[in-house]
Amino acid sequence: MEEIYCFAGNPLDRVSQRRQDAAWVSSLLEDPAARVLPLHGLKPRIRHSSAAALDWQSVAPWRQLIEDGSTLILLGMRDGHAYFAVDATSSEIPSDSDSVEMDARAAAPAIDGGEAAILAEARSLIDWHDRHRFCARCGTPSTIASGGWVRHCPNCKAHHFPRVDPVVIMLAVRGERCLLGRGHRRPGARFSCLAGFMEPGETLEEAVRREVLEESGIHVGRVRYLASQPWPFPSSLMMGFLGDALTEEITIDPEELAEVRWFEREEVQSMVERSRSDDPIPGLATLPPPLAIGHQIARRWAFHIDSI
Repeated sequence: MEEIYCFAGNPLDRVSQRRQDAAWVSSLLEDPAARVLPLHGLKPRIRHSSAAALDWQSVAPWRQLIEDGSTLILLGMRDGHAYFAVDATSSEIPSDSDSVEMDARAAAPAIDGGEAAILAEARSLIDWHDRHRFCARCGTPSTIASGGWVRHCPNCKAHHFPRVDPVVIMLAVRGERCLLGRGHRRPGARFSCLAGFMEPGETLEEAVRREVLEESGIHVGRVRYLASQPWPFPSSLMMGFLGDALTEEITIDPEELAEVRWFEREEVQSMVERSRSDDPIPGLATLPPPLAIGHQIARRWAFHIDSI
């Protein structure tokens, strides 16, 4: 059975075939059952009245902000009603005792998996618009179209679409050992799978082999795809792999990583358990939290769920 990772499993119908109809998108805002997710500095508010959930709000309190030109995204439809996200950075989000503003990384594990996926969609798109206000061809300020899924240049007529950065993240394996690395910015002794952005003109397998070689000096042969995960920081697609390590001697670039080590399977099993703890033991190696695909790849290998 396929595993669904955090930020995946979006339940909305993205209605991509209709969102270019501006009149139709506008009409959706008139539905009293339409809902808006305001993001303030890319952070949502989370309700805690019962189970934690995104603080969806009616359109009315946000209509003026929308009419003033704040970024509005048609996230999709569910049960015949529209769901939007709005950039509320320039406006305070009304708060009450039942909701709190949270960073997406902190909010995602607390809310329903489908809602975490919607949050990833909303965060990525609003952040993209904030970073791409000008036409990349001629520098003219561009305008939002197609329900927030396109930017149009009124000068050179270019269309710009939200980008997703492809990232390979991989666990090189040799016998009963796997290769994990630690970056300079990772807290304490937190290790994870090696990872890196794909480059133009290479396949996924080539990217896996190149990144492992660059970061550790290890040569990789056979590569097997495992799973993928949207990662909205700002907007990446993490593609997970296992790789058959052909060599053992590690050579790292100290400017890239602080440390790369081989770990026995039993060590990784212990690291999985420690990474789930709210009070990890200082100095002992651990993994990223379970919401990260790097944790899940290591866990699946450590407990014999996957093998090369």
